[in-house]
Amino acid sequence: MKQYLSKALQDFRVQLNAQQIEQLEGYFHLLVEWNEKINLTAITDAQGVAVKHFADSLTIFNYINVPQNAKVIDVGTGAGFPGLVLKIARPDIRLTLLDSLQKRLRFLGVVCEEIGTEAELIHSRAEEGGRSPALRERYDLAVSRAVARLNVLSEYCLPYVRVGGSFVAFKAAAEEEIADAQNAIVTLGGKVRETYSFELPMNGGSRTLVEIGKVKHTPGQYPRPNGKMKAKPL
Repeated sequence: MKQYLSKALQDFRVQLNAQQIEQLEGYFHLLVEWNEKINLTAITDAQGVAVKHFADSLTIFNYINVPQNAKVIDVGTGAGFPGLVLKIARPDIRLTLLDSLQKRLRFLGVVCEEIGTEAELIHSRAEEGGRSPALRERYDLAVSRAVARLNVLSEYCLPYVRVGGSFVAFKAAAEEEIADAQNAIVTLGGKVRETYSFELPMNGGSRTLVEIGKVKHTPGQYPRPNGKMKAKPL
């Protein structure tokens, strides 16, 4: 894992120290161990995790300035990507990990304890959390690697972002999705700032980051219940 990380991250803007690499190695071992009990990832080999989970998560720092002490929420975090990796690389980040499955949050709690970091863990569906006064428009940055299309993902994530903050979606390819999501993004108070397309190192595949700025408050009727989102996407 250390060798794969060193090779994968050699041209990245963020550079990890020995302790951070140890933390990622510990994270990897716990991921493999827990994956035998609960479904966390289809990728379990050291190179695959180093490139397609860890390096992929850290690509955000190559393109986007994340302010010191930023409040960051990872919506639908799953096994903790990208949020927990960002926290390991940037301990100043104040991180919230939100997921609808309690067993995933139990896993993430164990990882945080074992590797010596911390995050707020919230058990909630994304659309319900986005209506909560404690979470709504409270974050400088929302991130998500969830598989939903960008119009739906924007409705899940933009309500968490304060005006002036950003939502960054991690995608394989996004041109068509961005075009289809323009109405949703504007309706929810966002504006596409930039898209960044690149190849992951070590033949890890093509990736795109979509950076959406929050320019206006999200209207109160959003996010809608999940059924309505899927039946009538914005």
